[in-house]
Amino acid sequence: MSSPKSATAKAVHKAAHKAAPKAGVKAGHKAAPRAKAAVAPAAKPASQPAGGASEEALRLASTIESSLADGKPDLLTGAALQALIAAACKAYAAQVEAGNPLAALPPRTSVSPTEVMVTASGLLRAVNLAVFELGMWQSWTGR
Repeated sequence: MSSPKSATAKAVHKAAHKAAPKAGVKAGHKAAPRAKAAVAPAAKPASQPAGGASEEALRLASTIESSLADGKPDLLTGAALQALIAAACKAYAAQVEAGNPLAALPPRTSVSPTEVMVTASGLLRAVNLAVFELGMWQSWTGR
């Protein structure tokens, strides 16, 4: 079977690596303790109307972060959390497919490597995919 890599996929992949600084934890090293702070709202783009979905999402993210910092992980029901994760996955994939090489998380994120691994494992399990299949897809697409 031939690889379906395309010049566009390679360009998006290269741009994403250039745009996102290398941040993270090397294997075998512990992550530094994280500060429990709310998500700071990003600067609002000029094309985004006041009170738009982006503003609502930033407010919700801040509320969730505050609840977690207060030791209340049950702010959202399971169904609400699943709906948010599904919508975020679809929105992120649509941005990337549209040619916007957006990093999934901002540089210097407060999300720990463990939280990323737990979420990634849950996402793969939810759609019945194995890490091997993810690796194959990444090698075929260059993403």
